[in-house]
Amino acid sequence: MSLLARWHGLSQGGRQYLLITANYWAFTLTDGALRMLVVLYFYQLGYSALAIASLFLFYELFGVVTNLLGGWLGARLGLNRTMQLGLGLQLLALGMLTLPDAWLTVPWVMAAQALSGIAKDLNKMSAKSAIKTLVPAEAQGALYRWVALLTGSKNAMKGLGFFLGGALLALWGFQGAMWAMLAGLLAVGLISLLTLKQELGKAKSKPKFKDLLSKSPAINVLSAARLLLFGARDVWFVVALPLFLSGQLGWSVWQVGGVMALWVMGYGLVQALAPRVTGKRSGRLPDGGQALGWGLALTLVSLLIPLGLAAGLPAAAWVLLGLAVFGALFAVNSSLHSYLIVSYAKADGVSLDVGFYYMANALGRLLGTLLSGWLFGLGGLPLCLWVTTGLLLGASLFCLGLPRTRAVVA
Repeated sequence: MSLLARWHGLSQGGRQYLLITANYWAFTLTDGALRMLVVLYFYQLGYSALAIASLFLFYELFGVVTNLLGGWLGARLGLNRTMQLGLGLQLLALGMLTLPDAWLTVPWVMAAQALSGIAKDLNKMSAKSAIKTLVPAEAQGALYRWVALLTGSKNAMKGLGFFLGGALLALWGFQGAMWAMLAGLLAVGLISLLTLKQELGKAKSKPKFKDLLSKSPAINVLSAARLLLFGARDVWFVVALPLFLSGQLGWSVWQVGGVMALWVMGYGLVQALAPRVTGKRSGRLPDGGQALGWGLALTLVSLLIPLGLAAGLPAAAWVLLGLAVFGALFAVNSSLHSYLIVSYAKADGVSLDVGFYYMANALGRLLGTLLSGWLFGLGGLPLCLWVTTGLLLGASLFCLGLPRTRAVVA
């Protein structure tokens, strides 16, 4: 059967899911590449770890606001309109960074990163929320699989973006990389504009501005856990790890980009397989109890990495081994949380709850990014990892407040 015949054989919901996923993939590829390009390029220019972290300040800060307001906009305008708005803003951000080196001052790059942060979270919130509208309420097993597949494949593309960023920097330079990504994303945006259903996710009743803040205890607790979970990851991953590999181990931009890419791609693969790991075989869906257990396992692994470094184990081998195990466990935790928020969210105006949750996610990334640059300057990678462990313990303890009812897979 040809691909075209298979496409026409899909349901309307299936076709929309694939279009949304392809849109999300393309955006995430440029997002991952842009992050790696900024970290490595400005490190080559002699910027300190804290200065590089500051370049992402508005990226993360505006992500906090965007997730909150974006959920409200998605419920009022439709999720695909907010997704396309995100693509447009990313094109503008890439265009700002095509200017000559003399124009790429810290304020200018921060402004471009602010637009990119708004774009990224509009795109992610729209894609994650849209799945809830495409899956029947009684098919929670299918919902978990679709969320896991979208989340996992997104991170695989982000990992590929890390590698792409390092490769483009080495081959074409900073501005050449921006032009290449701009052209590719523009083509995707035009296809998206012509094919996606515009009313998807639009609430039946217009939500009021006061509806922005969640009133569900489960969503509030899960959002707090998510904040600490992603803050913990980014404390050592966003700035500290690439600078450790490049500055202290002497790795090239190709090596740093390649390792970061492989890690995120492997992390994405585990996310996509998470339903098999966390309960599909037993016929049960995950609940707060599983979120607690997997969170504590991740906390233990993050503790062992700095302990091994303090004991004098070979730094490169021990960090890479710890990175691999940490990534697998983090992927399961992230996938569990992503399913739980979509499951807890109300069907009508789903983006309000999902946007609130991803606001906490963005706040965690902001916290982690700032701490990553600051702590790396104070005590290197080990100090970052100690703080990661503390944040993960806090995230796990929040999971004590999540519901424990485990539904049967549908």
